Amino acid sequence: MGYSGAYCFNQRARDGISGIKGVRTMKMTNYRLQTEMENINAEKQEWFKNYIRQVLESNKPYHAKADYIGLSIQEIQNKIDYLADDIKEMSALKKSLTSAKATALEATATVLAEYGIDRLDGTAISSITITPQKTKLKDTFKVTDADALIKLGYYTVAVDEEAVKAAMVSVEGMDEIDSFVEVGVESEEVPAKIKVNARRSSSNNQATELLNLVDSQEAA
Repeated sequence: MGYSGAYCFNQRARDGISGIKGVRTMKMTNYRLQTEMENINAEKQEWFKNYIRQVLESNKPYHAKADYIGLSIQEIQNKIDYLADDIKEMSALKKSLTSAKATALEATATVLAEYGIDRLDGTAISSITITPQKTKLKDTFKVTDADALIKLGYYTVAVDEEAVKAAMVSVEGMDEIDSFVEVGVESEEVPAKIKVNARRSSSNNQATELLNLVDSQEAA
């Protein structure tokens, strides 16, 4: 790829990108509700709740309120999906560039050695020198007789918890294991959340126009 990672990300963030598996664009103009959502945190929710109350108590049409809330949440999810795809692509780019750099360093050293050059002085840089070839030693370890080592006491014993859980499904297994385990139930409070159910036939242009309309009415 003939571009820098930083420029690539910023440019695509402004203009949208054609993804590997399809076209994905990232809208950089946030609607007010979307902005409020993006800045909310668990400790400070009241400001956001008050804004939701304002939306619900406004004189806007019933469906506009639902669309305003739902589409704002969808825009956040679009950003999450976009960034996830971009992180994958950037990780692959980093790996590719790292490999390319290493190969370029080795190939250049080979060519310089062919010409008998061990140093090149520059003006923008101090110099280019060749790191001489060397042999790197690395410790290796391989067990050749596991049984002998076990007999000498070099082993560990661990309970197979998955096998225990599987055995407890049957009455026989439960009778055999019950006195050696403690089974309990832990409860966890899961807060109520809204779910945005998208229309399959919804038009993105209509959604954008609607949100612009809501925001313009709000600003008026």
